[in-house]
Amino acid sequence: MKFPIKAVAASIGLAVLASAASAESVNVTLSGGNPSGLWSLLGAGIDRAVKADDPSGVVTYQATGGGFANIGLLGRERTDLGMAHDAEIKLALAGDEPFDAPIENLQAIGYMYNWAPMHFFIKKSLAEEYGIDSIDDLATSGAAIRVANNNAGNIVANITTFMLEEAGYDEATIESNGGVLVRGGSSQQADLIADGRTDMVINGIFIGHSSFRKVDEGNDVVLLSVPENIIAATNERFGTGTFTIPADSYKNQTEDVVTLALGAMVITSDVLPEETGYMLAKSIASNIDEIRGVHKAMQALTPELLTSQTTLPFHPGAERAYKELGLLK
Repeated sequence: MKFPIKAVAASIGLAVLASAASAESVNVTLSGGNPSGLWSLLGAGIDRAVKADDPSGVVTYQATGGGFANIGLLGRERTDLGMAHDAEIKLALAGDEPFDAPIENLQAIGYMYNWAPMHFFIKKSLAEEYGIDSIDDLATSGAAIRVANNNAGNIVANITTFMLEEAGYDEATIESNGGVLVRGGSSQQADLIADGRTDMVINGIFIGHSSFRKVDEGNDVVLLSVPENIIAATNERFGTGTFTIPADSYKNQTEDVVTLALGAMVITSDVLPEETGYMLAKSIASNIDEIRGVHKAMQALTPELLTSQTTLPFHPGAERAYKELGLLK
């Protein structure tokens, strides 16, 4: 049977187009946070993981105001991917502050880490004088404590405020005891306690992070424990997870301290093409050492952790990739 030349040419053209479409390289923007922080390093690692499979693939890191901002960008379809803490995502899904309404188009690519525990450091002299071993001793101690919380608008500040309020230690109680609440990021808090301008610093941060290593090594401080009921209430509210800071992580810490930890993941929206999500997730899982290598704090990242999140549905392409790799059923 003979076929018209035009028909044959058209069919060949369609085949070429289909082949080109299926082989199209990943080219996405990942919205992160601080341009010099860990999330920027993760962006570089993800870009390297993509390039390991396709040198033409590109993941461009975009510095933003952080997880809340990234969720907002995804909700308005103004970025391809975003980094966000699980606690921020939980608030977005519920439409709680700072969101005006639920964000309903979010999907997961994968977990990056779940080991940024809440630390409550207080000067040892105050803890011994007033018998403060746990955060639920703070309110009843009567001690005038200058307490440093994170900056307003940061998810760690939200979690800190919630935990202190669960312990009966809200700002009014701090002030009625003669103390004061101050705010600052991790490096600012380290400077505040070193300069004698605060007595207690609080943050959700990796064990041994440089800022809190400075706090521990440059000051005589102890790490307070967190009651189980406060851990449970916080986990329920923010989607955080129970975490143990091993004994001897800090100089005055002779026993394990049970607290809770934040996690962070790469997320997207439901407009990301399925094939893009598939290639991206497959590259991340298959070349995970590219991400593990960006910082010593990322050594615990595994393909199994990558797929362990339960906060969001996986992007269909990512889900397909993980099923092919045997990481999801």
